Amino acid sequence: MSAGLAARLERIGTGGKFLIVPMDHGITLGPVTGLADIESTIDAVTRGGADAVLTQKGIAPRVHPNKNGAGYIVHVNGSTSIGPDEMDKRVTGTVTDAIRAGADAVSFHINVGSEYEPKQLSQLGELTTAAAEYGMPVLAMTYARGHDVRDTDDPEGFAEDLAHATRLGEELGADVIKTAYSGTPDSFEQVVEATRLPVVIAGGSKGTDEQTLSMVRGAMDAGAAGVSMGRSIFQHEDPEAITKGVASVIHDGADAPEAAQKAGLSAD
Repeated sequence: MSAGLAARLERIGTGGKFLIVPMDHGITLGPVTGLADIESTIDAVTRGGADAVLTQKGIAPRVHPNKNGAGYIVHVNGSTSIGPDEMDKRVTGTVTDAIRAGADAVSFHINVGSEYEPKQLSQLGELTTAAAEYGMPVLAMTYARGHDVRDTDDPEGFAEDLAHATRLGEELGADVIKTAYSGTPDSFEQVVEATRLPVVIAGGSKGTDEQTLSMVRGAMDAGAAGVSMGRSIFQHEDPEAITKGVASVIHDGADAPEAAQKAGLSAD
């Protein structure tokens, strides 16, 4: 690992653990709650302990004045919820775009198992090659999504599909892998064991505080390196408090009730 790559990874994490708050949803969903005034949300989550925030490149001027020294990741593909197919992620930026935007890392989403997998697979490979020239970390969002992909109704089967998607990210040269949580710590262990890279979980749809913190605790118990959690944080009524709770689980080893108490959140 080059010195530059190591330094940038430290900017988006703490001691090899990661609390990333993605807020690139503006391209997917529009200016929803938590993103219309993205400046205030970025300020809140970074005060709460987020290691890094993530947006599309055009939002960079709104990020830097409000991130309180946290890391910054630029996402380089996307789609909209009102387009023909949300899984058809298209390239929206390059490594050099991210450098110009002041990013510490880039991220890319691939839907493994979908009809768009072949093109997205090639694009991720091209991105990691370009990023390596600059010592720029790549966060690969490798989701298992498609007609033949299992789901949380079959945690073991879903974990097998997630493990395949996770390993794909390492095979293509990524540095950190993001994927869905399989639903149980036991099943998620095989996802983490599929790679030597740090694995972080997606937050999925917004749930209760107890659901959010318990999910994070379960993933960490299975060997995850943290989270890349969007709506459950930026759409929370108190983004700073929920970030504090999640940070307590990831960085302090707290269980869900303890983390909720420390952050002033309801545990039920």
